[in-house]
Amino acid sequence: MSDKTVLLSEEDALNLSRKILLKKGFSEGFSRAISNTVVAGQKDGCGSHGLYRLLGCIKTLEAGGVVPDAEPRVEHSSGSIVKINANGGFSQLSFSLGLPLLTEKAKENGIALLAINHCVHFSALWIEVEQITNNGLVAIACNPTQAYVAPHGGNAPLLGTNPFAFGWPRPDKPPFIFDFATSQIARGDVELHEREGKPIPDGWGVDSKGQGCNDPRVVLEEGAQLTFGEHKGAALSMMIELIAGPLIGDLMSYESSQHDDGKGALPYHGEIIIAIDPAFTAGKDFEQHLSRAETFFDLVESQGARLPSGRRYENREKSERDGIEISEKLYLELCSLLDD
Repeated sequence: MSDKTVLLSEEDALNLSRKILLKKGFSEGFSRAISNTVVAGQKDGCGSHGLYRLLGCIKTLEAGGVVPDAEPRVEHSSGSIVKINANGGFSQLSFSLGLPLLTEKAKENGIALLAINHCVHFSALWIEVEQITNNGLVAIACNPTQAYVAPHGGNAPLLGTNPFAFGWPRPDKPPFIFDFATSQIARGDVELHEREGKPIPDGWGVDSKGQGCNDPRVVLEEGAQLTFGEHKGAALSMMIELIAGPLIGDLMSYESSQHDDGKGALPYHGEIIIAIDPAFTAGKDFEQHLSRAETFFDLVESQGARLPSGRRYENREKSERDGIEISEKLYLELCSLLDD
């Protein structure tokens, strides 16, 4: 361990997070659910979605951008559709409420859709997707954010970073999961570069004139992030705006920014999650067809290529063995929140 990092047990990381959130005014349920989420991110080596996110949660609460004791409720549950109203709280409790219904409907009908409305969202989607694959289901999830990203050829924020995640269950192995922003990089990574005083790489963002920019502060406050893959990433981002916005009766990213009205809170919007049961779609021989997927994965790895999430699983194993690593600067900043 270097003098610039701290190693925490998972229990200590969870306890630290819970204590901070409770002290700041979050309910027991949200303190537990948010802590589970940020510690999972830190444990998997994803600092941009780890304990650092507690700072954004607290800032959002102080800005009046989230309801700290909201009680989500099921507003609709018929056919293959489940709709959960988060009532202005963070999305984690709504997902926990909706997951059993989503799973039940997917196994009854072959496919089911969970729409979480009126939630505040900050977390990585793989954490939710993995819980769905643990039930033997294929999963797709996505959501808008706020207007942080310029459309291809534009120079002003309009799209969100708009993450998209996919999960495929694997027998006796961690699931095949990818989870990525449709922006060139997650906004949290740009924020971490700003915190650490580091320039961002070319292609991550532009200034207010649409010129390439390596200053993370300028990109965050005056310019815009860019999509990956130019027009291709922009098209995927627009799809997410539509299916996780108007399709489920919730906000698109630019509307979420309007809702924020300069508070600087985490994004308020909706989330769409789809679960598919391969026992329906592949038929009675579905296990045989899933084994063909394993052959495919083996062929990928036989070339020396890495499957998505492979590095996260390696980081998870290391964290379970050696402890969860966090920068000393962030650790001390978090501890100071207990002294306020």
